[in-house]
Amino acid sequence: MKNRTRAQESSNAIERLYIAMRHLFSRGFYKPMGASGETLRSSLLLLRPEIYGSIAGEQVELKGLVYVLDRLPKGIEECTYVDLTADEGYKHSHFQVIIPKKRRRNCFRIDINQMNIEVTRGRSEIYDILTHLTFLYIESHKIRRRVWLQKDRQMLHEWEQLEKVVLHNKELSKDEREVLLVHLGSILGRSYSEVKEAYQSFAEPDNQERFAEIIYWLGKLAIEEAKENGQKRTIKFSPDLRDSIGHHIYGDIWASKIKKVLYEHDLLDRPIHIISANMHSVMNTLYAPAALPEQAAANQSFDLYHLLSDDHNEELRRLVKEYAAKNGLYYIKDTSGTNINVQLIDTAKIDLTSWGFTNNQGKKPVLIVMDYAFGEQAYETMDELLKPYKHSKSKRILMPVESVSIMGKAGILEGSKGDIMIPTAHVFEGTADNYPFKNQLRKADFDDSDIPVIKGTMISVLGTSLQNKDILQFFHNSTWKVIGLEMEGAHYQKAIQAASKIRGNIAKRVKVRYAYYASDNPLKTGSTLASGGLGTSGVKPTYTITHKILQQIFTQTQNL
Repeated sequence: MKNRTRAQESSNAIERLYIAMRHLFSRGFYKPMGASGETLRSSLLLLRPEIYGSIAGEQVELKGLVYVLDRLPKGIEECTYVDLTADEGYKHSHFQVIIPKKRRRNCFRIDINQMNIEVTRGRSEIYDILTHLTFLYIESHKIRRRVWLQKDRQMLHEWEQLEKVVLHNKELSKDEREVLLVHLGSILGRSYSEVKEAYQSFAEPDNQERFAEIIYWLGKLAIEEAKENGQKRTIKFSPDLRDSIGHHIYGDIWASKIKKVLYEHDLLDRPIHIISANMHSVMNTLYAPAALPEQAAANQSFDLYHLLSDDHNEELRRLVKEYAAKNGLYYIKDTSGTNINVQLIDTAKIDLTSWGFTNNQGKKPVLIVMDYAFGEQAYETMDELLKPYKHSKSKRILMPVESVSIMGKAGILEGSKGDIMIPTAHVFEGTADNYPFKNQLRKADFDDSDIPVIKGTMISVLGTSLQNKDILQFFHNSTWKVIGLEMEGAHYQKAIQAASKIRGNIAKRVKVRYAYYASDNPLKTGSTLASGGLGTSGVKPTYTITHKILQQIFTQTQNL
């Protein structure tokens, strides 16, 4: 029997992970550190994804811990029970909504032992949560093994000192905190400087010791699990969630509201251009120069957008939003549960001459700017958005969509953070499904920019958090010649092709534009998502892509 390569083993581990998660979802509940969670744990340890760092080592992985807890609800480390639910009305109860720092999802602390997480973005969100929780629990048992001398039934001295700080909610002096950092280093198997960096990452204005609390509760629950007849952490899936997955319930509600607003403002007889992007770059590009004339005069090129991206300039951002609202921008805050907000922009109400944009069409275009979808949710939302508007039982209005533009962040496999990728096709990971397309954005369009641009195939992965160097090098070095990875491209293209070439919901010759800027290079040490975001270095590629998309929308004659 031939020896399998590390890339083949990794691919097999990803497949086992997804099969196991689908099985557990159908089952309705499982215990992550019990027999039912064994496949998830063993597959993740075999895979050793870059985002989870030293998950397979003895030391506790700190950067991975920061990454994961930024995407899970605060306090989840204290909970024995985690329930994944559909939107079942908790927001109308007395429970306070908890929204993770870097992932928009509604979560509710039911009691001291239970956290509920609303899942409204499809299977990709379930997979994301389960893999993050599996990592978290694996790390918790590393802590347990280091502090609980199971044979002697004794606790490490350092653990006892940590417990005193956490349970007594003690306010520490600088000297006392440094002593605690030394103790944490022993508990985690990490250096003083590594622990101090993590400590500062978790510190909050009203709770400087949050990192100590997280480590204590992770270890505490792992110790309880290891005791004979101890309480095991459990993950459950509500019946409503299991019934709703795959039925486009939230996508239908979301898309119907958008079309209703378009109809109410008499915009459904105008050429529509859909842009999947963030909620600031299109708005700022079109409105900021006019809304902030003094700042625009003093800040040339991308400096104005750097100014608007500064955390301290909330007042400037408010002025742009107010100006936009008076000049053709309609903001649709999501209430469907998709967590995808939308801006409708009537360009007939904007003076575009300051940007040098012209319009070759008789009817001024309407822009639908939708916030980022998540994984498989991209198919659900785009599929529903491209369907005709049902005004009444007898009246259906086709969506006059002339182009769909997708701008997003992606991992790059040749290049650095901030570079731009222009895909020519999307390949769906784990299958041979591939979606070649004619991209209206070309590499040559960016010749006037000093940003490096790479063109080629991109892979839509099942989860960015599951990729390791071996499988990414295979994607890059094989005949697939993959230049980058993201989670939505294939799903968007599947919906666009079905609507235009099969179902006849939109014009066959609809134009598509895809461009991504690199948020990380997972093949480079220190350049993964866990190493931190782009910060203000993402401003230039974001607005460069935005300008190119708008330039094409306003200057290309549509011959559909």
